[in-house]
Amino acid sequence: MYYCCGITDKGVMKHNEDAYMISDKVLTEGNIDVMLSPPFLAAVSDGVSGERYGEIASRKCLEFLSRIQFDSGTDLKKAVMNVHRDLYDYGIQDNKTKNMQATLCAIAIDENDNLYTVNVGDSRMYRYRRGDIKQISRDQSLVQLLYEEGTITADEKKTHVHKNIIFPVMGNVSAEPKPDVKNLHEIMKYGDLILICSDGLSDYVSSTEMEDILDLPARLPKRLEKLVKLAIENGSQDNITIVALCCYD
Repeated sequence: MYYCCGITDKGVMKHNEDAYMISDKVLTEGNIDVMLSPPFLAAVSDGVSGERYGEIASRKCLEFLSRIQFDSGTDLKKAVMNVHRDLYDYGIQDNKTKNMQATLCAIAIDENDNLYTVNVGDSRMYRYRRGDIKQISRDQSLVQLLYEEGTITADEKKTHVHKNIIFPVMGNVSAEPKPDVKNLHEIMKYGDLILICSDGLSDYVSSTEMEDILDLPARLPKRLEKLVKLAIENGSQDNITIVALCCYD
């Protein structure tokens, strides 16, 4: 069995352009916690700032994702591309929603407890294990590319003038996204925690700060609330959404 919880907060923004999904439930406000048996998916989506109707894009992206009947036989990359095309088709029906876009970061666990990750954009996934947190997704962004090329440092990524430029995401009408879909070739260990978040958290809360809060002797939903609060205290200028998952078997 798996315990999964999520939270989303608009922060200082007027609207919440984030959404999250746990199994077949898609939420754009508040929190939830559930026990789940595999197979299932959990995800975070962030409507792209600067594009119209980002809040609709993130919600519809996850609604389309929730329709996937996932198991070990699913071609996950093909399924994600179908979600992109569904979002594209939905958007172009109305000029107001044309080119609405959203990031997507998801974990999929099949009936054999195998872990698969999906990433499109710059929402992030981390694994917290024995007090250490490690990013296991790769940002699809210009600054990440520059960093990998050795052009900028890790610290320069945070303040670079182009830090908000990301590669094509879900719903883009000009270019199709290229989902990073990975089989981690492992199962979750007892005590492991998978954390998925929007950049409203990861841009404002350091890995060390995440570790400090996740190590607290408190229920997981309370720790997520503390992460959201810290992001706001640290000056987050975005919506903040987190999904966390742990294994109790």
